[in-house]
Amino acid sequence: MNEGLLWSVSEVFEMTEFYHSFLLSVLCSLKSGKTKCVLSLSLILVFTLLFIVISVTYLTPSICVEYEKYSKETLECNEYSNDVPSIKECFDSDNCKKGYELKPYVQVYDGIGTTAPNFLPDTADIEPSEDLIRIDEVANIFPTERYKNEGSEQEALTAVQMALKMKNIQKYEKAQKLFKFALALQPLHPDILNHYGEFLEEKDIIKADHLYVRALTVSPQHTGALVNRKRTLPVVDELDEQELEKIDKKRIELIKLNHNSSSLKRLKKEIYFQHIYHTVAIEGNTMTLAETRTVVETRMSVPGKSVLEHNEILGLESALRYINKTLVNKGTITVYDILAIHKRVLGHVDPTEAGSFRQNQVFVGDHIPPLASDVVYLMEEFAEWFQSDSFVQLHPVKQAAITHYKLVYIHPFVDGNGRTARLLMNLILMKNGYPPVIIRKQDRSMYYNALQLANEGDIRPFIRYIAHCTECTLNVYLHAPEYGAKCLMALEPKKQEHGDIIPL
Repeated sequence: MNEGLLWSVSEVFEMTEFYHSFLLSVLCSLKSGKTKCVLSLSLILVFTLLFIVISVTYLTPSICVEYEKYSKETLECNEYSNDVPSIKECFDSDNCKKGYELKPYVQVYDGIGTTAPNFLPDTADIEPSEDLIRIDEVANIFPTERYKNEGSEQEALTAVQMALKMKNIQKYEKAQKLFKFALALQPLHPDILNHYGEFLEEKDIIKADHLYVRALTVSPQHTGALVNRKRTLPVVDELDEQELEKIDKKRIELIKLNHNSSSLKRLKKEIYFQHIYHTVAIEGNTMTLAETRTVVETRMSVPGKSVLEHNEILGLESALRYINKTLVNKGTITVYDILAIHKRVLGHVDPTEAGSFRQNQVFVGDHIPPLASDVVYLMEEFAEWFQSDSFVQLHPVKQAAITHYKLVYIHPFVDGNGRTARLLMNLILMKNGYPPVIIRKQDRSMYYNALQLANEGDIRPFIRYIAHCTECTLNVYLHAPEYGAKCLMALEPKKQEHGDIIPL
């Protein structure tokens, strides 16, 4: 402190001598007739110099002390302190909004000792996929065809009366044509739906029950539909349970097979390629099955095909492998798991949207998804549903189908919702010992129509469709030891598929 004081005193003496000579020059300027401006500028300069002297004299020691104190605290904090705030506390100013980021996976088990069988080929059989990912070119989930009430209601009701007369005189073919004509004119008329259901009930009680549900969706207090639905519901539920029991028996047969046999390993590999091919083909990818296999096995480009189509295939394979290696034997599905799947579907093409929820309103055909501001809450509620009793008590096929529909309904992403929903559906099936379902390219019309019916209020047709696909996939596995590669013909596309294309 003594040295600092002496230094300050010497500085003051030097500045005093400077001020003395400066003031003398100012006085001389005034005597020689200089303007008042010179005096003003001189005073400003004097005060500036005084401020600098004061700052150097009094502030420098305090700054040094504070720096030493800060350095000491920093060293102590880096070495011992556990009070460092988290990144989320530092940057998330709004505690009401939860930000979701991909975090390192921590393996969690629910106390279950057994693991699900592996239905994907060994890593040694196929080269590991690279993170080349393609954004969905098709964002629409449902067909854009809209119901049109352009027909005259009176004309439609007249057609129904004529159909009932044809039914009474046992001209069933003409009666059915008239019912279809009336339904085309007025597809949401509850009376027409109810009468047509009564006409079909004897031969197709499942379809009749669906028509009653549609009538009640339009008019919940429709007396005839209420009475008819009360009669058909127990029968239809019993039929659905019988189908699920049949699927369960086939699943048990599949588990009993020798999964290390060479024939089953070859089958897994072939079905793996089929799964990738059909899944991307539904979205509009023009790669053939052989080209898809070439891309997956060799990572070589196919002439005449876009980079996006190549990356779509590799992105789906990356997501499939992530599910199989990381999520199948993990605990309950979380929001972060869903985001991680989506990240692998879209990551390299649109990194700003991959693995993150949409921020804007979207429109998908006739379906208007929830507001973007509600997506986070709905996805949290969706993840909580996986732990609820209502979910656990469902059959695995029902779990998978309803999960698929719920995600599509929320439509949480700008792109890739349908593909992520199908991957999530297959994750649930694989966790319960079922092989991943293959939804064939040529069946996309049935697939979209079943989703549309679910969107209109009856999800059971979609559950039945997923159950049908599950049974078909099980049949391929079970028939492999007997028929070999011939059983895969059930999954191969038709020669002519142009008529199956749905405008999106």
